Amino acid sequence: MILRPETPADALAIEQLTAAAFEQVPHSSHTEHFIVNALRRAGQLSVSLVAEEAGHIIGHVALSPVSLSDASTDWYGLGPLSVTPERHGQGIGSQLMHAALQALRGLGANGCVVLGDPGYYARFGFMAHPQLQLPGVPPEYFQVLSYSGQWPQAQVSYHSAFEATS
Repeated sequence: MILRPETPADALAIEQLTAAAFEQVPHSSHTEHFIVNALRRAGQLSVSLVAEEAGHIIGHVALSPVSLSDASTDWYGLGPLSVTPERHGQGIGSQLMHAALQALRGLGANGCVVLGDPGYYARFGFMAHPQLQLPGVPPEYFQVLSYSGQWPQAQVSYHSAFEATS
């Protein structure tokens, strides 16, 4: 398996993989594949990595800029993270996570946020932090990772592409 940045030729495979990865997820909006496409069209995919094996894309992770209400800069949102369902539990998502977080460090990011399972994302250093909030979301599911060691006091907003439904 190799990890690499996405190319334009990967877009359809990423869409199909993302739709399949979230198809049976109970708390999913089932629009994650539309979100990735909308982020790509808007030029907001700061990091977009694929896991490829034998010429097939088996995993994908997207990172895009987020806005903080206190005007802090260089914060990113992680997601969606997708692995083909038949390959869950094989470490593909973990490898994508480590590569994505390393890529953010290379961009000089101050931090990263993620909306997801606390049990999964805690192993990468994410934690709920009361100073950073995503309105309308239970705080334990909105987690943050600070590269700078500073914790802005702010509400976080994702790009409008996260509202995509088609």
